[in-house]
Amino acid sequence: MRNETASRREFLKVVGTATCGAACPNALRGFAMQTKVPQTAVGPPDYVLRIAASAVEIGPKRIISTITYNGQFPGPLLRFKEGQPVSVEVHNDTDTAEQLHWHGQFVSTDVDGAAEEGTPFIPAHGMRRIEFTPRPAGLRFYHTHNRAGADLYAGQYTGQVGAVYIEPRHEPGGYDREVFLVLKEFEPTFSQGGDMAQDFLAPAMKVKELESAGETAMRASLAKGIPHGYEVGYRYFTINGRMLGHGEPLRVKQGERVLFHVLNGSATEIRSLALPGHLFKVVALDGNAIPVPAEIPVLWLGTAERISAIVEMNQPGVWIMGDLADDDRGHGMGIVVEYAGHSAKPVWTPPMPFHWNYLRFAKSGATAAPPDETFDMLIAKGNAAEGGFNRWTINGTAYPMTEGIVPASFHLTQGRRYGIRMRNASDDIHPIHLHRHSFELTRIAGVATAGVMKDVVMLGGYQEMELDFTADNPGLTLFHCHQQLHMDFGFMTLFDYV
Repeated sequence: MRNETASRREFLKVVGTATCGAACPNALRGFAMQTKVPQTAVGPPDYVLRIAASAVEIGPKRIISTITYNGQFPGPLLRFKEGQPVSVEVHNDTDTAEQLHWHGQFVSTDVDGAAEEGTPFIPAHGMRRIEFTPRPAGLRFYHTHNRAGADLYAGQYTGQVGAVYIEPRHEPGGYDREVFLVLKEFEPTFSQGGDMAQDFLAPAMKVKELESAGETAMRASLAKGIPHGYEVGYRYFTINGRMLGHGEPLRVKQGERVLFHVLNGSATEIRSLALPGHLFKVVALDGNAIPVPAEIPVLWLGTAERISAIVEMNQPGVWIMGDLADDDRGHGMGIVVEYAGHSAKPVWTPPMPFHWNYLRFAKSGATAAPPDETFDMLIAKGNAAEGGFNRWTINGTAYPMTEGIVPASFHLTQGRRYGIRMRNASDDIHPIHLHRHSFELTRIAGVATAGVMKDVVMLGGYQEMELDFTADNPGLTLFHCHQQLHMDFGFMTLFDYV
């Protein structure tokens, strides 16, 4: 999947080889290495994935070493059929036990790929065979779920990301071909950062009580001489593992309707994407069809968010599809789009100012199914409180970096509908993820909404948001911020079914 399109019916079965080592947090190492997984299945698997270190050429004379699936980045595109069982054999050629998370799928805890839920690890220099029935249909993905802590060579800082497309039983049509794009940065470094820009989000209303609490806590910390907590920056930026201008352009024909499946595979970054002179007709968020498809000039994606959007190719020329940030685009976050019969220096022109608003894709008014019970979650930041890293808490508690499973904080009853009211007392945007379920957005910055189903959503700084989900997939269920630093340093909690 290196800047090429994928046939709708293409079925990939791939194997790669390589070996090396990586590091995982010490707190999980013993638990991981003790895991024993019996292998009783017979017959060849449908897919084989191999975790190993690889050299990846992201640009001219720019070759990086990272952990990949099958020796490539992104990992191979996996196409499943909704409701048709599959088997995947995962080989781990590294020195560290691994987890492979099937993000966005309704699978059991032993398959999901989260140690916090009790999923068995894939042992170092070992193998695990996984069997499940893919659902729901749409764009999902797979990635490592190891915590990284202060190790920038582990977890989602590596190249362990690949797209999954679960073909629906009935295809909606309306496009000529598909293109899968995976956005990802490489060679991370630490800095002591400041505020995260979030002027692209709408509604922009902040809760004064939350802002006052967060700003007061930060001023008190800085007054003690404590610097801002560590943040992560990157040297290289890629789409499908290639920096802008490296490799073949995306070739299109005038009049084509191209369905772009865009995945933000970053460990920490929010990404934007624009194609000068063209509009994206958004048809699905996180793989789920939206009630109100809408044409917009810019896509915005928090970490792990996915957008499926149709672009009508009606502006012949050679263009740069890329991030709005000039620096990030200049360091690789873009891809050349070339119309047939045209050859010239690719052109970038910034779009008109645009605000990303989930409400644009929703039904008007409130959802018709109010929750049976609502949980309140207050999210707060302890500046540089964990060895220079920010400590994150939910209702005053940080998820511990300990071995084994931590008791759940929230208890559910199967079949009931639950609401989560999130209140963000920090100035950071949090891409919130719920495992093994989809949730419905029901209120954003005080505005009621309905119909938008997701598994990751960006919660703005000093904002409130409400979402509902049905407890229909029993077992421990992880809820966390998908920003690696936030997740690693406390921003997780567990639900269980009783």
